[in-house]
Amino acid sequence: MEANVLLTLLPFLTGVFSLRPKTIYTRAGEMVVLRCPQKTYPNTNILWTNQTRQGMNLTSILSTQSADLSQMDVLLHGHNLVILRASLSHQGNYSCSVRNASRRFWFSLIVYEPQSREYEERNRYSTTCYTQESCTLYCPAANIPAHDTPDITGRGITWHKEGETVSTPNDFPSAVERDGGIYKCIRSFLYDGQIYNMSFSVMLEVQKSKYGKSEIISPQQNDVFHIDLGSTLVIDCKAVAYSDYDVVFWLSEGSFVDTDESLPVFYNYSSTKYIDEVNMTASLVFKDVSEEDLLKKYTCKLESDHQQSSFITVSLAERPQPSHVMLTVCSVCVVVSMVVIVVVYVKFKIDVTLFLRDKVGFKDCRSSTSDEKSYDAFLMCYKSVTDGGLNEEDRKCLASTLEDEFGYSICLYDRDVLPGQAVADAVLDCIEQSRAVVLVPSFPDPEPGSAVLSAIHTSLVERKTRLIFINTEQAEASTSGSFPEALQLLSKAGNSVTWKGRPPSTSFWKQLRYHLPAPQQTPKMQLLSHGC
Repeated sequence: MEANVLLTLLPFLTGVFSLRPKTIYTRAGEMVVLRCPQKTYPNTNILWTNQTRQGMNLTSILSTQSADLSQMDVLLHGHNLVILRASLSHQGNYSCSVRNASRRFWFSLIVYEPQSREYEERNRYSTTCYTQESCTLYCPAANIPAHDTPDITGRGITWHKEGETVSTPNDFPSAVERDGGIYKCIRSFLYDGQIYNMSFSVMLEVQKSKYGKSEIISPQQNDVFHIDLGSTLVIDCKAVAYSDYDVVFWLSEGSFVDTDESLPVFYNYSSTKYIDEVNMTASLVFKDVSEEDLLKKYTCKLESDHQQSSFITVSLAERPQPSHVMLTVCSVCVVVSMVVIVVVYVKFKIDVTLFLRDKVGFKDCRSSTSDEKSYDAFLMCYKSVTDGGLNEEDRKCLASTLEDEFGYSICLYDRDVLPGQAVADAVLDCIEQSRAVVLVPSFPDPEPGSAVLSAIHTSLVERKTRLIFINTEQAEASTSGSFPEALQLLSKAGNSVTWKGRPPSTSFWKQLRYHLPAPQQTPKMQLLSHGC
């Protein structure tokens, strides 16, 4: 006869009042517990029977410790009938009642195969979480042993997500859509040295939250605020929230900071609400920062009703003061640096100046492009007091190198002066059209030569013309009195560069170019060897 037909007929056959049976589903190999709902005292004996086995009195079998006990894997404790490892043989109808009582409670136990999909669907629980909110899955506690069942000890719960082999946490601080799915929780129990399990399925659905994610914008975690002792300090904790119930406030070493403005340390709160967003500010105020304040940590907390609370902890530190030793060291370093700079400049000023001209395009203030001069320099010869003056080939080398390699526009008397013009007037015109005058020692004395120097001496001095005086090593060895008076005066008014013979040295060209103004045009050739 079918089990449900038997249960229907039992009340009439026995004359006993019965309730509708409770159906319990389990899987082969897992633990299951039947709880008798009789409201009796703890010491009252409960009568358990297995109706499928022709009314077998389970209570008598368990109390006499029959040999069938080990085969049945069944324990009896108070109102609970514990099946340690269910099998198809345990499937059927059970009843419980107080001895000699007229009221019974019925159970229908259905045992499925281990891989049964029907069991998974029947034994599945559902729960819902929301994105950006904290969420925790709880393992169902249906039909598990009571916590006081003798010799049965809980050994924890393990979670697995469907499709994954590794264990999975059941807590989500901020849920996202991909957290959704089917999770299996396994409850483990220890009895008589063996582990018995009960498994449940939990289907998690993650829905989009109606709130945005509330968060603290500033300050940042572990920020340190440097301040002088005795100063006033205000630290603004700014947050964006999406619920009217969210709030932000300050804690000091775990204790609430007061809002009483008469206290040395307090905070005040303000908020501005937009359409669906609230901007909040909690300002922590130190009226007079003390050493005690420096020893504490301060925490801004955002308390939310729809997500996990967040914290930002900051601290104070005294602003370091420069010591006398440090000031002295810094002063010495500055002085030493200045001395080094001066020494380097004095030693390499020619190289630095030429580098700035050639590579950077720097021109000194005396080399203005708006002076309307036609030439950069006028090469004017004077009679050498020795036989070591520049001959015609040397003078051509000097002029061609300045023009072709360095880009100077040179005025030459025998090339750029029109015939028939008075010598003194022609020389003065060349000087007037040139930015500098280079006095070149020559032997023998060419035109216009030294004869015109006395005539133009006054004009050169009045015009403050830039003069570069080239002499020779032989002239340096002779006495200054051997020069004509006008030439002696001019040599003192200008800058001197020594010609040491041809080909001229690199040092000679550097000094000559240093004293000359920067050329007004780009050099035609940059790779000559100064060898003439």
